[in-house]
Amino acid sequence: MENTYLKKSTNVNADSETMQLLLEFRNGNTSAFSKLYNMHINMLYNYGSRLTTDSELLKDCIQEVFIKIYNKRTELDSVLNFKSYLLISLKNKLCDESRKRIHLSDVAVEELDIVSDDNVEKDYIAAEKVSHTNSFVARILDKLSPRQRNAIELYYIEEKKYEDICVIMDMNYQSVRNLIHRGMLKLRACAV
Repeated sequence: MENTYLKKSTNVNADSETMQLLLEFRNGNTSAFSKLYNMHINMLYNYGSRLTTDSELLKDCIQEVFIKIYNKRTELDSVLNFKSYLLISLKNKLCDESRKRIHLSDVAVEELDIVSDDNVEKDYIAAEKVSHTNSFVARILDKLSPRQRNAIELYYIEEKKYEDICVIMDMNYQSVRNLIHRGMLKLRACAV
């Protein structure tokens, strides 16, 4: 939970710094533009490399996006999320350049190889497998007695020691071991 808070707080700080630099850049500070460029260049390159394998085209498009931003800095007042603005601008620029190249090439559109790391079908299948596994585990855990389930969750999920489980469940050491052992036997039998 703490890591999520730190990430959110880091994002908020980065976003506020970006907005401050953007304001300074709109007011004519060119070093603020350089800082904006340096803050976002790697993110744009990584994002763009998912959309195209042509690194030279990608570099050119990134440069053109920043040139456009530099030339139209007075029109950036309406930009609320600069990172999204950059990503969308790069995507649009890459699409425009790809359309130009297709139009000028002799290759049919059907023969073009589109590159993307986002494989929707594989992601869907993986999510379905996880969902199926989770529901299977929940079903077989429901076949345990409440005490067996509690002991197994304490030992395997919460990683408590037998001594701690004895105190929590108000049982002696050997009884806890037997309870967990019998619960695991029942789980194995149900899983088959």
